[in-house]
Amino acid sequence: MKKKIAVVTGGAAGIGFATCQLLAENDYLVILSDINESLGKTAANNIQEKGGEAIFHKLDVSKFEEVISLIGKVVEQYERIDLLVNNAGIGPKRVQKTADHDLDEWDKIVAINQSGVFYGMKAAVGQMMKQGFGNIVNVASLAGLKASGTGIAYSASKFAVVGMTKSAAWEYASKNIRINCVCPAFTETALLNDSELGHPEMKAKLLKAVPMRRFADPIEIAKSILWLASDQSSYVTGHALTVDGGMMM
Repeated sequence: MKKKIAVVTGGAAGIGFATCQLLAENDYLVILSDINESLGKTAANNIQEKGGEAIFHKLDVSKFEEVISLIGKVVEQYERIDLLVNNAGIGPKRVQKTADHDLDEWDKIVAINQSGVFYGMKAAVGQMMKQGFGNIVNVASLAGLKASGTGIAYSASKFAVVGMTKSAAWEYASKNIRINCVCPAFTETALLNDSELGHPEMKAKLLKAVPMRRFADPIEIAKSILWLASDQSSYVTGHALTVDGGMMM
């Protein structure tokens, strides 16, 4: 196939959907996976209607057996995986201090945001080693680079994504496999708007911390992912790319 094969987790909405759209526009056949079957099918159909190639697969990234099964199906059909974007993730529904943090929410956030990324890399790298090349982009967060007062589980999971990205990149740098991550700040997605942080008064306060005085559009994060996936970044691996409107300053 002339087209490259990309697997994107959490591809039904937000940064994931924007990434799937952009990849499809740039000669990728996109395997769009998400736990939300209805939304995922609609997203894939939307890309197809615009002339792109996208195929939906339901996936719960917190279950390794589902992740390894999806990777196996893709390899069986297309014989390779050029790109894996580990994007699936959830955030805290409300601001919680450490001593008051809900244990069930801790377990769920870590299972999806942290273990889900590990499962994806574990499954994909095995195939990439066999084929002799590959590219992985993980979606972390600015909360994985600096302290966050919005919830220790989310922060811990995103620090883990940055650390796992660097560790895996070191391990496979000599094997023609590049592994990087993007670290977005506040982005206009359901993850932000469905939480306490999405309330108008809270968003107004958050904007004051952004030097550019606006939140990111999902497509801006998707463009960063595309750059890391492309040959334009061929000498970049183990990098945590901030896309944050200047917040890290």
